[in-house]
Amino acid sequence: NKLEPNEVVTPGVLRELGLSYWKMDADSFTYPVKSVPWDPKDAVDPRLSKIRDDRGYSYADIITVHPDHLPGYEDKVKAFFEEHIHDAEEIRYIVGGSGYFDVRDLKDRWIRVHVKKGDLMTLPEGIYHRFTTDETDMIHAMRLFIGQPVWTPFNRPCEDHPSRKKFVEEYLSPEE
Repeated sequence: NKLEPNEVVTPGVLRELGLSYWKMDADSFTYPVKSVPWDPKDAVDPRLSKIRDDRGYSYADIITVHPDHLPGYEDKVKAFFEEHIHDAEEIRYIVGGSGYFDVRDLKDRWIRVHVKKGDLMTLPEGIYHRFTTDETDMIHAMRLFIGQPVWTPFNRPCEDHPSRKKFVEEYLSPEE
């Protein structure tokens, strides 16, 4: 889905779509390969603690998407790559490895975001997106949530879903 020639997307375009981003210091802190759940109050990174408190994240887990660490790896990666939305904000802090989040732009074209170690990114509720690993086949990620986690994807099309309607109204509807 790469445009030829490739088009560079500015951070401002991503902000207009509701994405938020922070560059974190993932090298100075260690996290388990897997912890489900992981108490975000255990964060020793003061910047992560501040973001957690400011945004109300009360639950987290840590996973490693890699053939050696994720049972059913091939099926899981295939499912992550199905275009879908969630009924809550999606928060990912990449504590190791790298991968791609694809999101739709205002013209319904894909924008590929390469996330790497130290990237903390949020996707707004209701945005069409998908995820895949990159050529390293490994991403170590903290997933943060407000309240109890909900991992239910709603695959496209789902224009009538309340979360999609909320996203369209907030980010895609022309201002009057």
